[in-house]
Formats: sequence, structure tokens, C-alpha cells
Amino acid sequence: MTTSVDQSALYGPVADDLPAVDELLESLYNVDFPWLREMLEAALGGGGKRMRPAVSLLAGRLGNYDLDLLVPMAASVELLHTATLVHDDVIDMAEERRGRPTAASQFNNAPSVMLGDYMFAHAAEFVARTGNIRVIRNFADTLRVMATGELSQDISAYEYSRDVQRYLDRIYGKTASLFATASEGGAIVCGAPEPHVEAARRYGAQLGMAFQIVDDVLDFSATSEELGKPAGSDLLAGTLTLPALLYMERYPDDNPIRRAFSGVRRRANLQRAIEEIRASGLLDESLETGSRFAREAVEALDALPAGEPRDTFERLAEFVIERRS
Repeated sequence: MTTSVDQSALYGPVADDLPAVDELLESLYNVDFPWLREMLEAALGGGGKRMRPAVSLLAGRLGNYDLDLLVPMAASVELLHTATLVHDDVIDMAEERRGRPTAASQFNNAPSVMLGDYMFAHAAEFVARTGNIRVIRNFADTLRVMATGELSQDISAYEYSRDVQRYLDRIYGKTASLFATASEGGAIVCGAPEPHVEAARRYGAQLGMAFQIVDDVLDFSATSEELGKPAGSDLLAGTLTLPALLYMERYPDDNPIRRAFSGVRRRANLQRAIEEIRASGLLDESLETGSRFAREAVEALDALPAGEPRDTFERLAEFVIERRS
């Protein structure tokens, strides 16, 4: 799997400040219990693109760029994101993420749930360091929206539905809402003008939608090595993403997903559906939907002045669509 990116090229003016975010996250390792340190290192040491904190730092460039406020803001969104992954892996009984064993597979479910809770608590403490009530409220509301999105996904597992709008609402909750909060929060804590704050939020929301749709396409098109987890794992877990929904629209009366969700040879039928989706043009169709959201993210930047932050935001939108892991 390849999760590393050329951060200097991708994140431009904030690339050199991302290590400060990592340093704050790694400060969590300073605990009295060796077993807790081991769990934190397992959860936080897997790398990743650090796109959410980068977006937060970039948005700070729209105002008075203050790392004393921006670093805890950026660390809070990354830690919140990672905590949700820890809980996701418990729910999904996932063995692997980013090519590494999950916390759940190493330490069992009950300790992993508590680890996620511990990380949520520290994410809240980080965002509180900004001293900005508006940002803190947004963070709390985002946590509620994300939890609702995850509940919607988990409760609807193996539920046969062709409702694309329901899918879009769900991915806004589980993914795009945090991108929006990261971007808006960075702009707010640095005192950016209100039109720039609103533009940052709209950019983050649309970027997050594009990011999740591409993720859902890659779950079908990429290899297990590229993904760092089994390919096709969403559909095998009963989660309907955009490629599967388009497939069901194309073949509404009789398809392997319908049979699998009704309990007939579940794994064999889902594996057949994965193969047929890969062989169709539905992945390209799904990517075009993701590209539309990326274009809308770039359009949101019209309210921002020309300069390196705006150029970097545009480059990020291109990267989200073109990435392969």
C-alpha cells in the first residue's frame, strides 16, 4: 500500500508545519501506562496523508497565521478522525488498515473501544486550546453528525436500497462534515474575513464528498496491497456505496446484491457483484460524480484572493480525484 505523498509539493506553504501537528499527536504517548502507550502508537503510527490537518493549516493562511492556535486545531481533527477509525474497525471486525494490524485485532474489542473514547477526549482537549467558542461548538456538532452518519451506515447494513441521496447524506456525515470543520476552523481561529470562512467551509465540505466517493471507487478498483485492507470490503460488509448503488439501478430486478442481502449464498453473490462492477463502466461514472464535487470545491474558492493558499487548495482537489490509494 502507498499512503505517502510528497507533502511539500501537495501542501505547499503549510508542509513544513505539519510535523508540529505530528509532534502534538505524539505527545499523547507520554502516559504512565506502557500498555496505553503501545495502543496509542498502534493507532496513531500508521501514517496517512494528513490531509485534514493540512486543510486546516491552509485555511489559516486566509487570516493571521498563528501556529499556537492552528496546531491544536489541526491535531484535533486528525485525532477525531483516527478515533472514528478505531471504532470503525471494532464494528467491522477489521483485521487490517493501511497495511497494518488494527487496534481491534491486536488488543481485542473492549480495550479498543476505550482507546477510541480516550482519543475523542484528547481531541476535545486539543480543540479547547484554541479558546474559540464557535470552533468548539462546531467540533461538538461535527462529532454528533459523524456519529449519526456512522449509525446510519451500521444500522442499514445488508439493507437493500437504491437511494443515492441517502448515500450522499451518509457520506457527508461520516466524512465531509469533518473536512468542512477542519477548513472552517482553521479560518476562524486565524481571524479570516467571514466571506473567506464561509468559502473555506464550502470548499471543505465538497472536497470531503469527493474524497469519500473516490475512496468508495478505490474499494472496488484498487488492490488489497494499495488499499491496506481487503478489496471490496465495504460491499462484503453490507455497505452500499455509489458504484454498488449505480449497479443496482442498472439491474433493478435481479442482481447478486439483492440475492446476497436476502441471505442467498451471501459471500459468493457479493463477490460476483464486485467482479461485475469492476468490469462495468460504473466506476468511471462514480468517479465523474466525485469530480463534480471536486469542481464545486474549486468553485467555492472564487471568494478567496489569488495566491499560494488558493492555488494549493485547487491542487488538493485535483489530487483527491487522481489518487490511487
